[in-house]
Amino acid sequence: MTEQSREAALAAERDEVAAELVGAEAEVSTRAVPEGGVVVGHDGSGCAQEALTWAAAMAERANWPLHVVRAWRIATAPQPPTWEPGYVPPITDYEKAVQADLEADVAAVLGAERARTATCHVVHAPAVKALIEAAQGADLLVVGARGRGGFAGLLLGSVSDQVTHHAPCPVTVVRSDRKD
Repeated sequence: MTEQSREAALAAERDEVAAELVGAEAEVSTRAVPEGGVVVGHDGSGCAQEALTWAAAMAERANWPLHVVRAWRIATAPQPPTWEPGYVPPITDYEKAVQADLEADVAAVLGAERARTATCHVVHAPAVKALIEAAQGADLLVVGARGRGGFAGLLLGSVSDQVTHHAPCPVTVVRSDRKD
């Protein structure tokens, strides 16, 4: 095999993999589009739990719908039940696992009855992008002051900092003394 034919074969293989990835992206949600109400970002952290509690109370007082948004990527998704050694499940299985995880978190915080009134959205996108896009149709965006990542000593996390600067609606940042 010549160098040129090897390069051509590698290029064809890369194109095939890229096409599969683009197709997979079309199968999962890459945007939440709520129509009004309170949108709350939730990454599973303690701060996010408190932000959810605050957002749910606000939504109830204002008689607005509550939308809970979790941004995710493969690296942050829980392992789907279809995973097994040597087999990588389809991206849609990861999305279902994230959805189940989010719904369980919402039910744990709000209780089963109140959780039924919330709409859970899982978005395969960076957190800032997912929240700012979801906030396009929202009356209020709520985030915790700190999330799961980064530097524990900061008063404001990178996501909460970015959404306060770029969200198209009012933003509430819920502070917490929790360290998790």
